Amino acid sequence: MAHRSTATHSVATTIALALAVAFGALTGGAGAATETRFAARADDPRTLVIASVTDLDFMRPLIAAFQRQHPDIAVTYVEDTSNNLDAAVTTACNGGRFIADLVISSSIAQQVRLVNNGCASPVQSAIVETLPDWARWRGELFGLTYEPAVMVYNKQAFAGQEPPKSRFDLIDMMRQTGRLDGRIATYDIEQSGVGYLFAFQDAAEASTWGRLMEGFGRNNVRTFCCSGDVIDLVASGEALIGYNVLGSYALARALKDPRIGVVLPSDYTLVLARAGFVPKPARDPLAARAFLELLLSADGRAILNGDTRLLTSLSGPSALAAINEGEDTAFRPIPLSPALLVSLDRAKRSRFLSQWRKSVIPPNP
Repeated sequence: MAHRSTATHSVATTIALALAVAFGALTGGAGAATETRFAARADDPRTLVIASVTDLDFMRPLIAAFQRQHPDIAVTYVEDTSNNLDAAVTTACNGGRFIADLVISSSIAQQVRLVNNGCASPVQSAIVETLPDWARWRGELFGLTYEPAVMVYNKQAFAGQEPPKSRFDLIDMMRQTGRLDGRIATYDIEQSGVGYLFAFQDAAEASTWGRLMEGFGRNNVRTFCCSGDVIDLVASGEALIGYNVLGSYALARALKDPRIGVVLPSDYTLVLARAGFVPKPARDPLAARAFLELLLSADGRAILNGDTRLLTSLSGPSALAAINEGEDTAFRPIPLSPALLVSLDRAKRSRFLSQWRKSVIPPNP
């Protein structure tokens, strides 16, 4: 029994070792990837290597479920930021080198580009056919979750009054009072692939984007690489509102932290499906396919729909409607398609980021 517990649950976590070192070298050392190994119950195990941006705490129950089904497969989980992961996988793909058996990222435009550039192998599996058309592309890229872009707010700060329920409400609040000066947080869209994607989609979806940027600049918005940093700042009360935070992280945190409130914007709520693919140089593509199949199986969906709040494309709409307590919300899933490549066009990206800097980042005094 002790042997089983050690093999299944004991995790040796090291920073910048083995594959993490490779990631650091491939990205020019820009930040350190974290490698965690989950041992197998076998003397000569196979090893599934997953490279991802998903917080390890969200992946633990899925890895545990996978190893219950496949006790002879060890799992090495490498976690990095979206831009670092994209750079590392791109370099490995261009050189035909192994970096992982499965790549999962919330930065879906970058994932589409990698697949479009021929970095992925097709996955033949009946279960992936259960995904809606918008959540799969070319039989190579698969949307595994159903994650809204939400606003988070500090409940104590809004005691006795409604938080902003839409972008229009947020714009009005930023204009009417200095209360939000320095107390709004969002992604640094130059560092975060998913933050950039949400911002680019906002600009395409609605006329409010220009007014949002104006309000962010006037109120000295604070920007961060990751959802967790934004949520932490709102929980502490240093920020009162976090904008365009990944709903999976926000909803999971709100379950445990009574300081956090979550709003699905009523004007529209963007939804992304965290996407995975099997790289061509994968060493164990069968194990990678088995992991994908687990995520899409009844067992995997139960985990995704549970405390992680990653949800799935099959159950996400009804689950979010229940969370939103019946309030009308227009969910707008972002399709996995070549249309996402427009956001990565160098000239368009440069213009978009230039506009962001001019509007949002205050000039040096």
